[in-house]
Amino acid sequence: MIDARKSTLAVLSAVALFMAAPPAVSARLVEGVYFTPRVVASDVPMDLNGVGLKTVWRFYKVSVAALYLGEGVKPSAVLSDVPKRLEIEYFHPISASDFITLTQKLLSENVDQKTLGSLQPRIDRFNALYRDVKPGDRYALTYTPGKGTLLELNGVEMGTIEGDDFASAVFAMWFGPKPLSKSLKLELLGRA
Repeated sequence: MIDARKSTLAVLSAVALFMAAPPAVSARLVEGVYFTPRVVASDVPMDLNGVGLKTVWRFYKVSVAALYLGEGVKPSAVLSDVPKRLEIEYFHPISASDFITLTQKLLSENVDQKTLGSLQPRIDRFNALYRDVKPGDRYALTYTPGKGTLLELNGVEMGTIEGDDFASAVFAMWFGPKPLSKSLKLELLGRA
């Protein structure tokens, strides 16, 4: 009788733990682009939070993106000093100079001028990392607290820029008050 109770309690405990656990996000396939449910970047495990499609004029597909957040990080904390990764795969060629122009524009719209001025030397170093992309290329932007913001192109490290203030500014291009795309922002944050 005691063994039966222990077995029943063990089963009930396991069921309760299973039901209390947050649902796992599964891998996502968007427009033929695959995003894994979990990545380990800079030795930090991160889970897929959301994916989104960037379009222009509602029908011209530019890119697809995925946001990964460190374990236990809420989407509302995306601009805080927390582990995060943004992966973007492109459907069309884009020049490095176009990335630089867009980066400067979005940063000036999402970061106050004083902060922008203090960040400009690091922004210049970041902009120098950009390369031309062709269809199927994938940029990844990973911030790890205490290490900095790493830019990768097709899995190749382009460089790392230090500072949580820089990470907050650069991620504001997608998640700030005037993001690249409001609908993409909502999709990545899981609010679409």
